[in-house]
Amino acid sequence: MLTVNIQKKLGAFNLNVSFNTAEGVTGILGASGCGKSVTLRCIAGIDRPDHGRITLDDMILFDSEKGINLPPQQRKVGYLFQNYALFPNMTVEKNILCGLYHEKDKAKRRQMLDDTVDLLKLEGLEKHQPSQLSGGQQQRAALARILVNKPRLLMLDEPFAALDSHLRGKLRIQMKRLLERYGGSTLMVTHNRDEAYNLCGRIALMDAGSILALKSTKELFNNPESVVGAMITGCKNICAAKKTGEHEVEVPDWGIRLVTARPLREGLCAIGIRAHYFDPEIKQNRFPVRFSDEMEEPFEFSLQFRYQSQPDNTQDVLWLLPKEKRSADFPAMLGVAPENVLPLYN
Repeated sequence: MLTVNIQKKLGAFNLNVSFNTAEGVTGILGASGCGKSVTLRCIAGIDRPDHGRITLDDMILFDSEKGINLPPQQRKVGYLFQNYALFPNMTVEKNILCGLYHEKDKAKRRQMLDDTVDLLKLEGLEKHQPSQLSGGQQQRAALARILVNKPRLLMLDEPFAALDSHLRGKLRIQMKRLLERYGGSTLMVTHNRDEAYNLCGRIALMDAGSILALKSTKELFNNPESVVGAMITGCKNICAAKKTGEHEVEVPDWGIRLVTARPLREGLCAIGIRAHYFDPEIKQNRFPVRFSDEMEEPFEFSLQFRYQSQPDNTQDVLWLLPKEKRSADFPAMLGVAPENVLPLYN
């Protein structure tokens, strides 16, 4: 298990993170510039924190009080950079062998190389140079160079950032299978909620240099709890709200009151409703609405509407509807299930 509790000042930016990982894949999800990559660099030993402690299983990687700061090569951490950092003048085989610099036995080096090539499905590409590989093949070659050294922790920094958008979905499936075969602990940084949802069992939500929450992936998406969490996990409808009961909120900008499934705490500041959750057939939280505008997407419609009692100077509400469910007439009323009303707190 990796345990991180560090602080680092970079100009006006303050990194102050505390979290731990479990088996499987833990994600750090946050917007660009929130401190995700700096955190990885501190764990890898590339950057030095100002204060704090980092441990991996029974090994101390960094401890400011004890004066411990292991060099990167002693940390047993594998770090996949965004651009993969393959040596351009070396073949795939030689790139992978760079990860085995410590192993002097030629027979063992050969066996470890062959095992890793098989694991990453790189057979037939050993003599190719990086320029001859596709983006996905480069990614696998870079992972092979890391995994051949059998790291205790694998760290992925925006692993799909260097790839064309049309490749990412397919390669996410391949990456999921690779990580399952690897079997060790993985820490993945991303700003993409789909990547985090597809690949991570747990997610640390990060904003402005701090960890806001650490939850199972499904729990975080089902109940992000904060406005930042709702935004980062893709909630399109976030509106200021006031608690009016244990399970009731007033939403002044929409001119309605909503019932929630979750008991409400003090400190409630807003509610969120994901754009797919509205339904004309749902009887709860059902109010008259009027159509505002629409945009056709490849597979769905983005429909904008307003509640009948909504003040004029407020923003429209967004409803995302699959094309096959679009009817000729816009419904007169829309509802949303109480469990799909997300309470958000300061």
